[in-house]
Amino acid sequence: MAYQTEREKKNKRIRWIVFLSILLFFALTGFFVVTVCKVSEVDIEGNELYDDESIRQWVQNDRYSWNTLYVYFKYRFKKTEAVPFIDTMTVDLKGPRKLAVLVYEKGPIGYLTDEASGQNIYFDKDGFVIEISPRQIEGVPQISGLPVENAVVYEKLDLSDKTLRNLLALTQNLEKYQLNADGIQYDANGNMSVTFGPILVNLGSEANLTEKLVRLEKILPQIQGMTGTLHLETWTEDTTDVTFERM
Repeated sequence: MAYQTEREKKNKRIRWIVFLSILLFFALTGFFVVTVCKVSEVDIEGNELYDDESIRQWVQNDRYSWNTLYVYFKYRFKKTEAVPFIDTMTVDLKGPRKLAVLVYEKGPIGYLTDEASGQNIYFDKDGFVIEISPRQIEGVPQISGLPVENAVVYEKLDLSDKTLRNLLALTQNLEKYQLNADGIQYDANGNMSVTFGPILVNLGSEANLTEKLVRLEKILPQIQGMTGTLHLETWTEDTTDVTFERM
């Protein structure tokens, strides 16, 4: 019959103590996580176009989002579904019950109006619809002359590839060169014009569009306060004359 030595008994007691300590640690940790780490405050910064509640709902978008630690690690280490109207977002833990969210929104780059419903269809730099609502966002140009069909939030504008590519090239370049247009018009042939208050800029077709806008950036400050039409529709690398028809 084998007998345990005092050393063996001592080692066994130590192993039990270690095991129970670990078990107690996890039990207390679990108790803390479940009972203490409940979201009671979400501090949101950086949002201008969308209210705090809309962003909070996107951050806490599943059944476990009541827990601060879960939300923190979810956005810290795991690739999550992109939030449609947010470019980037960081989530930090400011306490067992508080989250801090810093967002950089995808600003609308233009909008079309559905005449039948009166709803404005806002889209971002990639052509995705980010909002359909009756509100008018200051500083965002209205696009007219393009058909509005089957607009769905978080899906691309229902336009032909060529038309969408052309529209995005125009709106992105206007933003790039800080040309704050009031409106963009397309005619039946796809020719474009842009309004800046009482000034109408006729751009014509998409040919040489970037070069036309570079010229516009230089010319526009010189005609501010005037009323009339700036003709850029015939501008090419060989025909560089630009005329302003004052009214």
